[in-house]
Amino acid sequence: MTPLELRADVPALQEGTYLNFGAHGPSPRYVVDAADEFLRAHEYESPVESDPYAAAFDEFDRTRERLAAFVGAEPDEIGLTESTTGGINGVANAVDWEPGDVVVRTDLEHPAGRLPWQRLEREGVEVRVVETEAGRIDEDDFAEAVADADLACFSAVTWTHGTRLPVADLVEIAHDAGAFALVDAVQVPGQLPMDVGEWGADAVAAAGHKWLLGLWGGGFLYVDRDAADDLAPRTVGYRSVEAPDADPFEYAAGARRFEVGSASPAPHVALREAVDAIDEVGVGEIRDRIRELVERLIESVPDDRLLSPATPESGLVSIDVDDPEGTVERLSDDGVVIRSLSEPEAVRASIHAVNTARDVDRLAEALEPEWD
Repeated sequence: MTPLELRADVPALQEGTYLNFGAHGPSPRYVVDAADEFLRAHEYESPVESDPYAAAFDEFDRTRERLAAFVGAEPDEIGLTESTTGGINGVANAVDWEPGDVVVRTDLEHPAGRLPWQRLEREGVEVRVVETEAGRIDEDDFAEAVADADLACFSAVTWTHGTRLPVADLVEIAHDAGAFALVDAVQVPGQLPMDVGEWGADAVAAAGHKWLLGLWGGGFLYVDRDAADDLAPRTVGYRSVEAPDADPFEYAAGARRFEVGSASPAPHVALREAVDAIDEVGVGEIRDRIRELVERLIESVPDDRLLSPATPESGLVSIDVDDPEGTVERLSDDGVVIRSLSEPEAVRASIHAVNTARDVDRLAEALEPEWD
């Protein structure tokens, strides 16, 4: 499958110019159909023909296996979550925190990577924020901050600048200090290659409703099987333990301990279908096409207005404009969809391989008044 063939399967892309995949990736028809077909079978057939719980658990198992193969993990190292936020909170709530413990994050984190630690501050946990510049982190500053920390949380690709942080290096620094390494990778799967083994992180949170073109509710959490043994989630249900009737109970092996109860399998059935589509195009092909399209956009942006790297590192492009919210509204009225950011104060385009040169040119033309 080519990127343009994948585009043709996405109804939302047939009209207008959509360039906001970093927030939401509209799904192909067959991704939505997979969820719909499962729901119909689960509600209409499995109650009388089989067992709705067995049917659901089979889908969960299949999705864990598919995601594990996609990101370089083992199936029991994948927990199925609702979102990246859910995954980060799951880890935050599974650590036995004490007053004086230390969490380190960067100033580039999405609210998903900020709010859980702000809550812990109310319980006496110290949160250190490593300041960055233009979407770049100084590894010496990070090492100084994490020297006596218990956990470090940072993004693989920054949602503010589209920069790629040196994940493996930051993980190594955190581990050398004895800190747990948690990565927010939501901007990676579907646009860039992802191998959790190469990163070496203890946990990686992500979701499928952006670049993977899956549905909302289809998130996942990788947890290294050894690291999982030290995590005790506070939210517990029959899916998170080995034997629901055991007293005392034992947590399920690996990341499965972060799954709780009767969540709908439909978003994760759809996620499996979405991963298959992305794999059919090829993540390498997607990465290369995104780079070409981003380069095309950057050519039209004045140097002093470009906040993202001049040499593209992802499909996220942040641009300085005088009135971000007003610009987004003006472009929306013209059928061009991007988003605004508050910090940095800018607009952000998220360009996928399913976009076209014409999409990029329309955005460039629509932004021209900003340079006057």
